[in-house]
Amino acid sequence: MAQEIERRFLVKNDDWRRTADAGEPLLQFYLAARETFSARVRIKKEASAVLTLKTGAGMAREEMEYPIPLEDARHLEGSAVGTVIRKRRHRLAHDGHTIEIDVFSGDLAPLVIAEVEFAEGEATDIALPDFFGREVTDDGAYTNASLALEGLPATFSPKEQDPR
Repeated sequence: MAQEIERRFLVKNDDWRRTADAGEPLLQFYLAARETFSARVRIKKEASAVLTLKTGAGMAREEMEYPIPLEDARHLEGSAVGTVIRKRRHRLAHDGHTIEIDVFSGDLAPLVIAEVEFAEGEATDIALPDFFGREVTDDGAYTNASLALEGLPATFSPKEQDPR
């Protein structure tokens, strides 16, 4: 079982696009979700699928991932709870880490969230890039499971994410 340690931030402008890759489309949905547990299926580039189980809350959570056949994932989509999330994930290097930028579409647009993952035992302080806005790591309303079940948080304002 792996531990996922990450910090999450709203993205306040499009400056990250200068150095990010072209991104990959992701579709994900939840089979179960509650405060400290979720079961998620993610389809990447319409080509592969992964079942992910997460436990815990906040910055450090236990995460288990299992590849599953794409046809099984498509079948399970009919059992999704909440909204199916569609987003494009971009990556860029910063301060020795890889930042993942999720640009949500559909009902979750114009939400853009940046994630920085850390190795177990690694310090979680980094020089924050200028495009990082408010940190939402400890705000459960910004987890993907909550976004799927509840939609955009009441605390979200598109004005926080000014594309310039």
